[in-house]
Amino acid sequence: MFKKRHVLSMRDFSREEIDSVLDLASDLEPYAHGKKSNMLSGKILALLFFEPSTRTRMSFETAMKRLGGGVINLGPAEGSSISKGESLADTVRVIGGYADALVIRHPKEGSARLASEFSPVPVLNAGDGAGHHPTQTLLDLYTINKESHLEDLSIALVGDLKYGRTVHSLAYALSLYGADITLVSPPTLRMPDQIKSDLSSKNTKVRETCDLSEVIRNVDVLYMTRIQRERFPDPVEYKKVARSYRITPEYLEGVRDNLIIMHPLPRVDEISPSVDSTKHAMYFKQTFYGVTVRMALLKMLMGDESYEVAELTPKTG
Repeated sequence: MFKKRHVLSMRDFSREEIDSVLDLASDLEPYAHGKKSNMLSGKILALLFFEPSTRTRMSFETAMKRLGGGVINLGPAEGSSISKGESLADTVRVIGGYADALVIRHPKEGSARLASEFSPVPVLNAGDGAGHHPTQTLLDLYTINKESHLEDLSIALVGDLKYGRTVHSLAYALSLYGADITLVSPPTLRMPDQIKSDLSSKNTKVRETCDLSEVIRNVDVLYMTRIQRERFPDPVEYKKVARSYRITPEYLEGVRDNLIIMHPLPRVDEISPSVDSTKHAMYFKQTFYGVTVRMALLKMLMGDESYEVAELTPKTG
């Protein structure tokens, strides 16, 4: 199902395939906590990050090393042949010859799909501009499934819904589970019409509002995002919406007892640090789940054809 397959967009995944990733991730979680494994011994993962990243880059590296594999890193673009004018296609061809899979983050939408056309090994999209971020979506789904529930879910997606690739991918994936989705954003940062049209075509319940206070007490999951300054061509326009929403402990009065608050991070000021100690805060646990989900993907892409954990016999030493 996954052997040597590219991971470019959640649109390429069926619900059955998503469930298989989440199931394997759950079984592999002990390895994410440090249980020794050589499942991917001898395999090499290449990291090509053309945009800054902390969690995605380091969780992929951690996931590969937890499974006993190795990692090579392109490093800053200015320190590579890209600074000499080498094309992305040539870079991918070359590094694909050194590794068993490539992880790429790039500021231009569609770059991961372009890379997949030239790569001799699987490509995993770690974010392409305002496009897609499928591995983030998979860890988000894992978090929701683990800490709340995917069936009959009521969720509010809040903040930058225009440029936020995490919410673009997540909204589509949630439509496969029949979620009730509320879109909360400033008028200038609404979810793109094409994505809303896709959700409607799947009979997904979707509503839009600018007022978070209208919905916060009626959802199971509050998915916050930062207003992305780097996506704004005009700094003045960014300042107009920069502090549109801010969650504080006081703001959470009257919410559902089982509400969980998620955030792909980094946050700026949309969630007060004083929320971190509440039972609703799930964003730091969410980042850890990124390791176990990416372990599952790497195992599926580079490991044995049979990836059920019952058949995994990792060597320990």
